[in-house]
Amino acid sequence: MHLLYSLSKSFTSTAVGFAVSEGLLGLDDTIISHFPELDDDITDERSRRIRVRHLLAMASGHREETVARAYTIDPVDLVRGFLSIPPDEEPGTLFCYNQPCTFTLGAIVQRASGQSLTDYLRPRLFDPLGIGEVGWQRDRSGRQLGFTGFHAPTSAVAKLGQLYLQKGVWAGEQLLPSGWVDEATVPHIDNSSWENPDWQQGYGFQFWIARHGYRGDGAYGQFCVVLPEHDMVIAMTGQSIDMQAVLDAAWTHLLPAVDRTGETGSDAALASRLRGLGLPPLPAPSAGVFAGSFSAARGNDVPSLTEATLSVDGESWSLRLVEGDDTLTVPVGQGEWAVSDAFAVSGGEGRVDLVFLETPHRLHLTFDADERSFVSRWATAPLEGGPLAALRMPRD
Repeated sequence: MHLLYSLSKSFTSTAVGFAVSEGLLGLDDTIISHFPELDDDITDERSRRIRVRHLLAMASGHREETVARAYTIDPVDLVRGFLSIPPDEEPGTLFCYNQPCTFTLGAIVQRASGQSLTDYLRPRLFDPLGIGEVGWQRDRSGRQLGFTGFHAPTSAVAKLGQLYLQKGVWAGEQLLPSGWVDEATVPHIDNSSWENPDWQQGYGFQFWIARHGYRGDGAYGQFCVVLPEHDMVIAMTGQSIDMQAVLDAAWTHLLPAVDRTGETGSDAALASRLRGLGLPPLPAPSAGVFAGSFSAARGNDVPSLTEATLSVDGESWSLRLVEGDDTLTVPVGQGEWAVSDAFAVSGGEGRVDLVFLETPHRLHLTFDADERSFVSRWATAPLEGGPLAALRMPRD
């Protein structure tokens, strides 16, 4: 399982596509029409003119991301908080990557269908495509987030891309209307002011238009790249800081090879290399084990982490991390990875690396035996808060 971050948006968009085809909502519906209980609260005329198609294209009319302000206005109902922030421009005229746009789309689907996003998509998308267990984070309202928080295996990303590549057809059946696929994957708004070239080719319905094809993507390198001109889908989950560099590598090295004739020897060499790949563990410690309790030093990336205890029982290590009332206890490998549940841990000379297997995150813990202290540093920091033990797929 992998946290897909904003690649979640493309799954939410797909749910909207199904809901539109079933008549549960329309692209030109105003948002306020789906939340009549907010009618008296939302008086700004631009807010009242925001439509479903505007949210899909990240064109609500706001110039800046509004999620923090919206949750400040209403910590429980993000839709109310979002609609309470008047757009700076007329809806449909300005691109702004804005999380409440997607959250509101997901909230509309959940209200119109009477189901969570995962339950709604189960018979329409997940089961037909053979996608098994998935999970989606919720906020205080109980709604699944829509804009982030979706956890699924990499194969689910590939299958979503393949469904779009095949214009909504799977195993000979038209699951998703081809008209939706066509409309969702063409630019609806100009975003040429964005910095990186593959983020300035236009934006569809929760899909980025790229220099080659189109894609859904999420922080730290979660990619669903659809390349109709090559009849190909690229699905990746990873821990990448520079996402443009990943796409540059694909365009430079992968695309020129797509139409070449395969070579048996090269294919065998690649298969052998893939079988031998792995994330290297920390080298086993050469001196004695640095066991005991350690307090957090200043400057930690995880301020809530106050205590770390390393315990040794024969050849077995374990690590206990304390965050207020929350604790996480995991086995530690010496010169190897100890894999347990959703975590993998390796210990070395004065250091422990903790990989959160269902996310793109790794935490480095460096211990000072003399000071009895530790420093925590993220390789890739989570974008949302919460205890370390919660960095995994939610299971209802």
